[in-house]
Amino acid sequence: MTSEKRRTLLIFSGLAALYAGFRIVPGWGGDKLVFEKMNDPSGFRRLAGGESSTGFDPFFGLKPQSRSNLADVESRVRQNICASLYGETPSDGQPVPVAFFSDYYCPYCRVLTKRLSAIEARPDAGIRVIVHEWPLLGQASTLAAKAALAARIQGAYAAFHERLMKTPFQVTPEYLRVLAQDIGIDQAKMFADMDSDSVIRDLENSAALARILAFIGTPGTVIGRTAIQGEVSEGTLLDVAAQEQEEGWTSVCRQT
Repeated sequence: MTSEKRRTLLIFSGLAALYAGFRIVPGWGGDKLVFEKMNDPSGFRRLAGGESSTGFDPFFGLKPQSRSNLADVESRVRQNICASLYGETPSDGQPVPVAFFSDYYCPYCRVLTKRLSAIEARPDAGIRVIVHEWPLLGQASTLAAKAALAARIQGAYAAFHERLMKTPFQVTPEYLRVLAQDIGIDQAKMFADMDSDSVIRDLENSAALARILAFIGTPGTVIGRTAIQGEVSEGTLLDVAAQEQEEGWTSVCRQT
């Protein structure tokens, strides 16, 4: 082999290795993360995301059944915004929580659901996903969200959420009866719980959080203290979570 051919081969080998690195290592070849400081909530920041399904009024489908004044709901979640987002006040050393605001009929939410589930399932994932039902895309979305939250009361939220994310059908009461039967929960209790104070409160809280964070559609994610509107790549999810862990993001929970 001539020296010229050897040099050409080495160049192509180097380019191939570099390309593989871009594909395999999160963050390689990507743009530097550029954060925008948020004045409200204090200590949080924003990062631009990808495509999203544009929403309507964040309290769409709730007003006729809301138990609380909307201003009161916002005040309620602001009392401890980290606990409202993540179900608890996180502490240092725990996996970084990811609050995921989702609608069952948002195609980008379906993609991101799979992505988050795959990452969370890894032994060294370093993240914990908390789903917020935020139905924006019509009455079928609201019906599905209420059913999933009602199923949670019977310990079947994960099964309901997975099936609803995969279904190609518009949710109807008839479909929910079949789904409840397949999963093995009490249908009558599920339908009764769909309009319970507990379920309505959960939907109100998620809608208020979305409004505070200025989300305009689904999906919306909050990784530690970083709010992202739209679909998020695996590399960005991992990079942001690692940076949040490194920077000790939980200090923001003591400021709010």
